Amino acid sequence: MSEEQKGSRWGRWLVIGVLVAVGWGLVRGGGHDTAASSTPSPSAPGGTAPSGAQSGAPAADAPSAAPSKPSGRYDPADYAAPVRRYAAEAGIDPQLLMAVLYNESYKPHDPDLERAWQRGKPDASFGIANMHRAAFDDTKAGRPFASRQWEELPDDRDLAIRAAAWHLHDLAGQVPARPSAPLNKDELLALGYNAGAGNMLAFARGVKIGPQAQSYLNRLHDNWAKSGEAVK
Repeated sequence: MSEEQKGSRWGRWLVIGVLVAVGWGLVRGGGHDTAASSTPSPSAPGGTAPSGAQSGAPAADAPSAAPSKPSGRYDPADYAAPVRRYAAEAGIDPQLLMAVLYNESYKPHDPDLERAWQRGKPDASFGIANMHRAAFDDTKAGRPFASRQWEELPDDRDLAIRAAAWHLHDLAGQVPARPSAPLNKDELLALGYNAGAGNMLAFARGVKIGPQAQSYLNRLHDNWAKSGEAVK
């Protein structure tokens, strides 16, 4: 996302915060294109796209951990324990999962604000991993959290992390063994999380990434070292 777009998005969040404060009466509690093309159009960094792959799920279905209560302050490093736990469960790199959370922490992750925003923008993403409904529904099938709902993501940060971990797992199953692009697997997975599997595969073939995807990749690089420290 460009600085101009980022500023505009922050402006919209500030406006919605003011509207909330003056009387919206917030409720308490409770798709991206995945076809590869020669001109990928990465999504804004608020979300994920369905990956289409459903493999490697644990055999036994089990309920998710008790909801982690969202607080006013949010630092992805505070969630290092569930990041390590669910990265191991999904068989992905915990540093990558933590870096994605850092990349997706650009907006306030308050449950009430997210729901207020979603009322005006029904296709908005939910939770600290900024996951869209279609991506969540595709990812949860056959997984230990299959009975959970997308609407629960703002209130249960552990669920958001778990879903993001399995979504990265599904994307990893689609990455070519020998990509043509000068990008490593973690970079491709992060771009897939942001822009969708179709764009990820196009980037793997060597299609040049656009400015929004490049911005996401730059932030991944900026967040990489501290993400590794957080999950040690």
